[in-house]
Amino acid sequence: MTALVRLRLDIGYDGSDFAGWARQPNQRTVQGVIEEALGRVLRLDPPPVLTVAGRTDAGVHAHGQVAHVVVPVAAYYPVTGTLPRRLAGVLPADIRIWRIGQAPEGFDARFSALSRRYVYRVCDNPIGVDPMRRHEVLWHPRPLDLDRMNAAAALLLGENDFAAYCRRREGATTIRRLLRCDWARDSTHVAIATIEADAFCHSMVRALVGALISVGDSRRSIEWPAEVLAGGTRDSAVQVLPPYGLSLEEVTYPEAAHLADRAQETRRIRVLGGVSPEERHAS
Repeated sequence: MTALVRLRLDIGYDGSDFAGWARQPNQRTVQGVIEEALGRVLRLDPPPVLTVAGRTDAGVHAHGQVAHVVVPVAAYYPVTGTLPRRLAGVLPADIRIWRIGQAPEGFDARFSALSRRYVYRVCDNPIGVDPMRRHEVLWHPRPLDLDRMNAAAALLLGENDFAAYCRRREGATTIRRLLRCDWARDSTHVAIATIEADAFCHSMVRALVGALISVGDSRRSIEWPAEVLAGGTRDSAVQVLPPYGLSLEEVTYPEAAHLADRAQETRRIRVLGGVSPEERHAS
Protein backbone atom coordinates (compact mmCIF):
# COMPACT_ATOMS: atom_id res chain seq x y z
CA MET A 1 0.00 0.00 0.00
CA THR A 2 1.13 3.55 -0.76
CA ALA A 3 1.90 5.58 2.38
CA LEU A 4 -0.08 8.84 2.45
CA VAL A 5 0.21 12.14 4.30
CA ARG A 6 -2.48 14.77 4.90
CA LEU A 7 -1.38 18.38 4.41
CA ARG A 8 -3.00 21.62 5.60
CA LEU A 9 -2.87 24.62 3.26
CA ASP A 10 -3.50 28.24 4.36
CA ILE A 11 -4.57 30.18 1.31
CA GLY A 12 -5.26 33.73 0.13
CA TYR A 13 -6.70 34.82 -3.20
CA ASP A 14 -8.23 37.68 -5.13
CA GLY A 15 -11.48 36.18 -6.37
CA SER A 16 -12.08 38.73 -9.12
CA ASP A 17 -11.07 36.49 -12.02
CA PHE A 18 -12.26 33.14 -10.65
CA ALA A 19 -15.56 31.34 -11.15
CA GLY A 20 -15.54 30.57 -7.42
CA TRP A 21 -13.63 28.00 -5.40
CA ALA A 22 -15.12 24.74 -6.67
CA ARG A 23 -13.67 23.04 -9.73
CA GLN A 24 -15.92 23.37 -12.82
CA PRO A 25 -15.46 22.22 -16.40
CA ASN A 26 -13.99 24.89 -18.68
CA GLN A 27 -13.90 27.46 -15.85
CA ARG A 28 -11.00 29.07 -14.02
CA THR A 29 -11.49 28.20 -10.36
CA VAL A 30 -9.33 28.50 -7.26
CA GLN A 31 -9.50 24.78 -6.56
CA GLY A 32 -8.61 23.88 -10.12
CA VAL A 33 -5.60 26.21 -10.28
CA ILE A 34 -4.16 25.04 -6.93
CA GLU A 35 -4.69 21.37 -7.71
CA GLU A 36 -2.96 21.79 -11.05
CA ALA A 37 -0.01 23.53 -9.34
CA LEU A 38 0.25 20.77 -6.71
CA GLY A 39 0.18 18.10 -9.38
CA ARG A 40 2.92 19.86 -11.28
CA VAL A 41 5.22 20.44 -8.31
CA LEU A 42 4.64 17.00 -6.73
CA ARG A 43 4.64 15.27 -10.13
CA LEU A 44 1.27 13.64 -9.55
CA ASP A 45 -1.05 12.70 -12.41
CA PRO A 46 -3.94 13.06 -11.87
CA PRO A 47 -3.45 15.99 -9.48
CA PRO A 48 -4.52 15.55 -5.83
CA VAL A 49 -7.98 16.73 -4.77
CA LEU A 50 -8.44 19.51 -2.21
CA THR A 51 -11.06 19.66 0.55
CA VAL A 52 -11.81 23.25 1.59
CA ALA A 53 -13.19 24.89 4.73
CA GLY A 54 -15.62 27.14 2.84
CA ARG A 55 -16.47 27.09 -0.86
CA THR A 56 -16.50 30.74 -1.89
CA ASP A 57 -18.63 32.00 -4.79
CA ALA A 58 -17.39 33.64 -7.97
CA GLY A 59 -15.79 37.00 -7.17
CA VAL A 60 -15.42 36.40 -3.41
CA HIS A 61 -11.93 36.91 -1.96
CA ALA A 62 -10.05 35.16 0.86
CA HIS A 63 -7.24 36.09 3.20
CA GLY A 64 -7.64 33.08 5.50
CA GLN A 65 -8.99 30.15 3.50
CA VAL A 66 -7.98 26.66 4.68
CA ALA A 67 -7.89 23.37 2.76
CA HIS A 68 -6.41 19.92 3.13
CA VAL A 69 -5.06 17.44 0.63
CA VAL A 70 -3.86 13.85 0.87
CA VAL A 71 -0.75 12.98 -1.14
CA PRO A 72 1.78 10.12 -1.25
CA VAL A 73 4.57 10.42 1.28
CA ALA A 74 7.07 9.67 -1.48
CA ALA A 75 5.92 12.75 -3.42
CA TYR A 76 5.84 15.12 -0.43
CA TYR A 77 8.94 14.35 1.64
CA PRO A 78 11.55 15.22 -1.03
CA VAL A 79 10.12 18.78 -1.24
CA THR A 80 9.02 19.28 2.39
CA GLY A 81 11.24 22.30 2.99
CA THR A 82 10.78 23.90 -0.42
CA LEU A 83 7.15 23.21 -1.32
CA PRO A 84 5.76 26.70 -0.44
CA ARG A 85 8.46 28.37 -2.52
CA ARG A 86 7.99 25.95 -5.41
CA LEU A 87 4.24 26.59 -5.42
CA ALA A 88 4.84 30.36 -5.38
CA GLY A 89 6.84 29.90 -8.55
CA VAL A 90 4.02 28.22 -10.49
CA LEU A 91 0.87 29.81 -9.03
CA PRO A 92 -0.60 32.95 -10.62
CA ALA A 93 -0.28 36.26 -8.78
CA ASP A 94 -3.91 36.17 -7.59
CA ILE A 95 -3.35 33.06 -5.40
CA ARG A 96 -0.87 32.57 -2.56
CA ILE A 97 -0.31 29.53 -0.33
CA TRP A 98 0.83 31.19 2.90
CA ARG A 99 1.64 27.96 4.71
CA ILE A 100 1.62 24.25 3.90
CA GLY A 101 2.57 21.40 6.18
CA GLN A 102 1.50 18.11 7.68
CA ALA A 103 -1.91 18.32 9.33
CA PRO A 104 -2.47 16.99 12.86
CA GLU A 105 -4.24 13.67 13.25
CA GLY A 106 -8.01 13.97 12.80
CA PHE A 107 -7.83 17.27 10.90
CA ASP A 108 -10.48 17.90 8.25
CA ALA A 109 -10.47 21.40 6.77
CA ARG A 110 -14.23 21.38 6.34
CA PHE A 111 -15.71 19.30 9.12
CA SER A 112 -13.23 20.09 11.91
CA ALA A 113 -13.81 23.85 11.68
CA LEU A 114 -15.40 25.63 14.64
CA SER A 115 -16.21 28.85 12.80
CA ARG A 116 -15.70 30.93 9.67
CA ARG A 117 -15.28 34.70 9.81
CA TYR A 118 -16.11 36.91 6.84
CA VAL A 119 -15.98 40.65 6.30
CA TYR A 120 -17.97 42.74 3.85
CA ARG A 121 -16.74 46.23 2.97
CA VAL A 122 -19.06 49.08 2.01
CA CYS A 123 -18.22 52.69 1.11
CA ASP A 124 -21.04 55.21 1.64
CA ASN A 125 -19.04 58.22 0.48
CA PRO A 126 -21.40 60.00 -1.96
CA ILE A 127 -18.46 60.58 -4.33
CA GLY A 128 -17.63 56.88 -4.59
CA VAL A 129 -14.98 54.26 -3.78
CA ASP A 130 -11.21 54.77 -3.88
CA PRO A 131 -10.37 53.42 -7.37
CA MET A 132 -7.57 51.31 -5.89
CA ARG A 133 -10.14 49.44 -3.77
CA ARG A 134 -12.94 49.11 -6.29
CA HIS A 135 -12.50 45.31 -6.50
CA GLU A 136 -13.01 44.79 -2.76
CA VAL A 137 -15.38 47.56 -1.61
CA LEU A 138 -19.04 48.03 -2.57
CA TRP A 139 -20.23 51.57 -3.17
CA HIS A 140 -23.53 52.47 -1.51
CA PRO A 141 -24.45 56.07 -2.37
CA ARG A 142 -26.67 56.65 0.69
CA PRO A 143 -25.21 57.39 4.14
CA LEU A 144 -25.27 54.45 6.56
CA ASP A 145 -26.10 54.66 10.26
CA LEU A 146 -23.96 51.97 11.88
CA ASP A 147 -25.74 52.27 15.23
CA ARG A 148 -29.00 51.23 13.58
CA MET A 149 -27.25 48.42 11.72
CA ASN A 150 -25.61 47.08 14.88
CA ALA A 151 -28.92 47.16 16.74
CA ALA A 152 -30.53 45.15 13.93
CA ALA A 153 -27.59 42.73 13.73
CA ALA A 154 -27.79 41.95 17.45
CA LEU A 155 -31.29 40.55 16.94
CA LEU A 156 -29.94 37.91 14.53
CA LEU A 157 -27.36 36.31 16.83
CA GLY A 158 -27.59 32.77 18.10
CA GLU A 159 -28.75 29.49 16.60
CA ASN A 160 -31.57 29.95 14.11
CA ASP A 161 -32.95 28.56 10.90
CA PHE A 162 -31.55 31.00 8.34
CA ALA A 163 -33.69 29.70 5.46
CA ALA A 164 -34.88 33.27 4.83
CA TYR A 165 -31.28 34.29 4.01
CA CYS A 166 -30.07 31.15 2.22
CA ARG A 167 -30.44 29.37 -1.06
CA ARG A 168 -31.68 25.94 -0.11
CA ARG A 169 -29.78 22.83 -1.16
CA GLU A 170 -31.53 19.49 -1.13
CA GLY A 171 -30.44 17.39 1.83
CA ALA A 172 -28.73 20.28 3.64
CA THR A 173 -29.85 22.08 6.76
CA THR A 174 -30.16 25.87 6.96
CA ILE A 175 -29.74 25.96 10.74
CA ARG A 176 -26.65 27.93 11.69
CA ARG A 177 -25.23 29.51 14.84
CA LEU A 178 -24.42 33.17 14.20
CA LEU A 179 -21.62 34.02 16.64
CA ARG A 180 -20.84 37.58 15.61
CA CYS A 181 -22.45 40.22 13.42
CA ASP A 182 -21.38 43.84 13.82
CA TRP A 183 -20.29 46.94 11.94
CA ALA A 184 -17.40 49.36 12.37
CA ARG A 185 -15.51 51.86 10.21
CA ASP A 186 -11.86 51.52 9.25
CA SER A 187 -9.31 54.33 9.05
CA THR A 188 -10.61 55.31 5.59
CA HIS A 189 -14.20 55.51 6.87
CA VAL A 190 -15.26 52.38 4.96
CA ALA A 191 -18.02 50.49 6.79
CA ILE A 192 -17.01 46.90 7.53
CA ALA A 193 -19.40 44.13 8.53
CA THR A 194 -17.78 41.29 10.47
CA ILE A 195 -19.87 38.13 10.41
CA GLU A 196 -18.85 34.89 12.09
CA ALA A 197 -20.78 31.63 12.33
CA ASP A 198 -20.13 27.96 12.85
CA ALA A 199 -20.99 27.55 9.15
CA PHE A 200 -22.77 29.42 6.36
CA CYS A 201 -25.22 28.37 3.70
CA HIS A 202 -25.15 29.66 0.13
CA SER A 203 -25.49 33.48 -0.20
CA MET A 204 -26.18 33.85 3.55
CA VAL A 205 -23.55 36.51 4.30
CA ARG A 206 -24.38 38.68 1.30
CA ALA A 207 -28.11 38.45 2.06
CA LEU A 208 -27.63 39.37 5.72
CA VAL A 209 -25.47 42.36 4.80
CA GLY A 210 -28.02 43.43 2.20
CA ALA A 211 -30.79 43.39 4.81
CA LEU A 212 -28.71 45.36 7.31
CA ILE A 213 -27.80 48.00 4.74
CA SER A 214 -31.49 48.65 4.16
CA VAL A 215 -31.72 49.38 7.89
CA GLY A 216 -28.63 51.58 7.83
CA ASP A 217 -30.03 53.91 5.19
CA SER A 218 -33.44 53.97 6.95
CA ARG A 219 -35.41 52.18 4.25
CA ARG A 220 -36.31 49.49 6.80
CA SER A 221 -36.88 49.33 10.55
CA ILE A 222 -34.33 47.98 13.00
CA GLU A 223 -36.60 44.99 13.64
CA TRP A 224 -37.13 44.10 9.97
CA PRO A 225 -34.15 41.71 9.42
CA ALA A 226 -35.20 39.67 12.49
CA GLU A 227 -38.80 39.62 11.24
CA VAL A 228 -37.58 38.24 7.90
CA LEU A 229 -35.55 35.60 9.75
CA ALA A 230 -38.60 34.54 11.77
CA GLY A 231 -40.63 34.27 8.57
CA GLY A 232 -38.48 31.39 7.40
CA THR A 233 -38.81 32.01 3.66
CA ARG A 234 -36.85 34.07 1.15
CA ASP A 235 -38.08 37.67 0.97
CA SER A 236 -37.67 39.41 -2.39
CA ALA A 237 -37.04 42.65 -0.49
CA VAL A 238 -33.72 41.26 0.80
CA GLN A 239 -30.99 42.23 -1.63
CA VAL A 240 -28.16 39.71 -2.09
CA LEU A 241 -25.16 42.00 -2.51
CA PRO A 242 -22.42 41.58 -5.14
CA PRO A 243 -19.64 39.13 -4.25
CA TYR A 244 -16.61 41.41 -4.62
CA GLY A 245 -17.15 43.18 -1.28
CA LEU A 246 -16.87 39.87 0.58
CA SER A 247 -13.73 38.20 1.95
CA LEU A 248 -13.18 35.06 4.03
CA GLU A 249 -10.83 36.24 6.77
CA GLU A 250 -10.38 33.33 9.16
CA VAL A 251 -11.31 29.72 9.86
CA THR A 252 -10.91 28.53 13.45
CA TYR A 253 -10.30 24.99 14.69
CA PRO A 254 -10.27 23.28 18.09
CA GLU A 255 -7.16 21.95 19.79
CA ALA A 256 -5.62 18.97 18.02
CA ALA A 257 -7.04 16.49 20.54
CA HIS A 258 -10.60 17.51 19.62
CA LEU A 259 -10.35 17.69 15.80
CA ALA A 260 -11.84 14.28 15.11
CA ASP A 261 -14.68 14.77 17.62
CA ARG A 262 -15.53 18.11 16.05
CA ALA A 263 -15.61 16.56 12.57
CA GLN A 264 -17.98 13.85 13.78
CA GLU A 265 -20.25 16.40 15.45
CA THR A 266 -20.39 18.61 12.34
CA ARG A 267 -21.52 15.72 10.16
CA ARG A 268 -24.79 15.43 12.09
CA ILE A 269 -27.82 17.26 10.72
CA ARG A 270 -28.85 19.93 13.15
CA VAL A 271 -32.33 20.70 14.32
CA LEU A 272 -33.11 23.68 16.51
CA GLY A 273 -32.30 22.77 20.09
CA GLY A 274 -30.30 19.67 19.22
CA VAL A 275 -28.85 17.43 16.53
CA SER A 276 -30.03 14.46 14.56
CA PRO A 277 -27.82 11.43 13.98
CA GLU A 278 -28.96 11.24 10.36
CA GLU A 279 -26.61 14.04 9.28
CA ARG A 280 -25.02 13.44 5.94
CA HIS A 281 -24.33 16.99 4.73
CA ALA A 282 -22.70 20.05 6.30
CA SER A 283 -21.25 23.21 4.79
